[in-house]
Amino acid sequence: MVLQRDKPINIWGFASPDEKVEVTFAGQKKQTITDKNGKWLLVLAPLKTSAKPQTMSIIGSNEIILTNILVGEVWVCSGQSNMEYAMRKLAKIPKPKNEKLGFPSDEVAKAKNSQIRIFLVNRKTLNKPDSIHKSWSVAQDSALRAFSAVGYFFAKEIQEKLGIPVGMISSAIPGSAIEPWIAENAFAQEDYFKNQKVNNDPGKFYPTMIEPLTQFKIRGFLWYQGETNCFLNEKISYAYKMKVLINSWRKAWKEKDLPFYYVQIAPFDYSKQKSDKVVLTAETEPTFWEAQQQLLRLPNTGMISTSDLNDNGGDLHPTYKWEVGKRLSLLALAKTYNKDIPFSGPIYQSASFKNGKALLHFTYLELNNKPILGFTIAGKDGKFVNAEAIVKDDKVVVSSKEITEPVAVRYNWTENPSGNFYSNALPALPFRTDNPLTKQFKTN
Repeated sequence: MVLQRDKPINIWGFASPDEKVEVTFAGQKKQTITDKNGKWLLVLAPLKTSAKPQTMSIIGSNEIILTNILVGEVWVCSGQSNMEYAMRKLAKIPKPKNEKLGFPSDEVAKAKNSQIRIFLVNRKTLNKPDSIHKSWSVAQDSALRAFSAVGYFFAKEIQEKLGIPVGMISSAIPGSAIEPWIAENAFAQEDYFKNQKVNNDPGKFYPTMIEPLTQFKIRGFLWYQGETNCFLNEKISYAYKMKVLINSWRKAWKEKDLPFYYVQIAPFDYSKQKSDKVVLTAETEPTFWEAQQQLLRLPNTGMISTSDLNDNGGDLHPTYKWEVGKRLSLLALAKTYNKDIPFSGPIYQSASFKNGKALLHFTYLELNNKPILGFTIAGKDGKFVNAEAIVKDDKVVVSSKEITEPVAVRYNWTENPSGNFYSNALPALPFRTDNPLTKQFKTN
């Protein structure tokens, strides 16, 4: 396995009541006595990075020896099918259209890096304590074939750039909504849910898929989920559910600022799907993206855009998982590991309207003089038309000959976006200047 460096490390288990337990690891020796139920936990002082395999001994009335332990960086990745999407699928998918992003279809065959370790949470066995320690593997062969592609490619970049061991814990279930991943009692802590019932099996997966991990020290979280909730036409309610998830997970791990980096759900033809619950339109997904973006207002969060990562609008599981993992790694390398690297495309900040033009301000704006596609603009009648856009004087100037007095601008505001607005080879997040959630969503 990999243990998290630079943090006090919990070691825990079970034995007979009042049994003495001694743990020896990395020059430390700690002792404790089990409680009346036989449970025990002790804490090792923070560990230094170690790429050299070490052995831990746990001695009570019997002895457990854990071998081949490294010390480095550990991340938990969770969500639904696009996070669970296994490495083995890469060998079977058609060649992607965007050749610039590469195509590592033979990655499993080539993977021989023992500095990357993986732990695949199995909801059928994780709540059985005697099976937990058997789940760690080196990221290769059959273990890697079954592991999250997003999680692995994230780890590969982090390990390569930092030169230290990386451990990934994947806990994801295809088709899952967000509610089952949150402890049921956590919803009561958020005012938004005080007078309403939370559906979709709140808390269903939490006791077996998340709670048993909370003692294990980690660096942060990766989250890729939302399609199931988008099919329900959710908007601000999803933003609040995600807020509860982030805050409650940080609280469960007892670290209020653990990094939480997440993925914009990819373009998909929601408007072509039939639903007996809600009416799905061409704006279903853009408004969901808008809800996802609200969480960027919480500390230590980051969101990657995937608006350019689907070759087929009818595919709910787009193939470019290596690029998703890489983009997440850029967030972590820049924001968590303080590397001086570009990590984001343009992010909209504010707009002003003057002389028939919209002047838009962005962070991470890259200067170029090429026309930008994907913008639309509207006057007071609210009818949006295609607009001309170009970067000028640190702003994006948007206009149309059809609109003399613009009041609102949108970018990639469609479920099948084709905009070309990039910085640092990373796409801009879709947005609209007439965003109602800015005032509706409360972060505190």
